[in-house]
Amino acid sequence: MTDSCPAGLPKHYDHYDTVSYTPFPQNIPLARRHVARLAAAWGHPGAAGDAALLASELCTNALLHGCLRDRLFRVETSLTGKVLRVAVTDPKDERLPEVRAAEDGEQFGRGLLIVGVLARRWAVEKLTVGKTVWAELDIPRSPDA
Repeated sequence: MTDSCPAGLPKHYDHYDTVSYTPFPQNIPLARRHVARLAAAWGHPGAAGDAALLASELCTNALLHGCLRDRLFRVETSLTGKVLRVAVTDPKDERLPEVRAAEDGEQFGRGLLIVGVLARRWAVEKLTVGKTVWAELDIPRSPDA
């Protein structure tokens, strides 16, 4: 379920895509690969790896902390000028993400640290229902820059 530049979007997007996923772990690699393909198709293959990792971390957080059974989570990818944005929306707003230090041996707890290192900016937006966590990569305006 992909919408490329759906009607009603602001004209300031150079490219826009959104996909909704069911809240199952096997959809995280699907979202990661989709975001990587978009970055490459939109002329920025060098940003594909970082964009994929951002998508993976944000989707994992949504799945672990923000999803409800039978409620989809959404991944939006957009390119505006020199900014590639990956945004993940889930239905729960009572658990906002926060950076924490994971203990040695802990399996989880480092995702937002990774996002903070890769992304130029990231934030959380509370919605009427749910929240959106987004991260942005600054990229050159043209692939040759």
